[in-house]
Amino acid sequence: MTAFEHETKSRTERYSGPIFTVYTDEITMSSGGTAHRDVVINKNAVGVVALDEVGRVALIKQYRHPVGTQLWELPAGLRDVDGEDLVAAAARELGEEADLVAARYDLLVDLHTSPGFTAETIRIFLARDLSPVPEADRHERQDEEADIELAWIELDEAVAMVLRGDITNAAAVAGLLSTARARDDGWATLRPA
Repeated sequence: MTAFEHETKSRTERYSGPIFTVYTDEITMSSGGTAHRDVVINKNAVGVVALDEVGRVALIKQYRHPVGTQLWELPAGLRDVDGEDLVAAAARELGEEADLVAARYDLLVDLHTSPGFTAETIRIFLARDLSPVPEADRHERQDEEADIELAWIELDEAVAMVLRGDITNAAAVAGLLSTARARDDGWATLRPA
């Protein structure tokens, strides 16, 4: 048996909620035995690096209860609208969390956020040709989103924030670093959205 031929022998649901479900799977191991692994299955997510015409990115600071503090993040959110196209989901999140509309989207990077226990993926897009959402059409933020702080930060400074440990959100780290690399490559490494 190779490392890639693991089989799920059984799955037991431990918790089911509106955002994720937790299972305990019994899986075959390369050594010939079996082991139990807890797995979180959720709705997956999208994120957006919004880059303006002078090279600044829109970052939001939002409270995250599991870590007990506010984190600098990208506008991002769950893919919780059935059948919604990924670019449309990214555009929705950009509008809801940063009050922005983008005329251009490119694909930056895909991530497995923490594959040791979750199947969650997040697709990060680069959004350019930005304009504000008209005041009358803006999303009414509630709960944690009500306290979102929006800041425009020069891309190189945002990368420096990552390297100083000021930005630790995995999607933001990957999105900002991949944006800087894509810029340095003349945008040639971007994939179509």
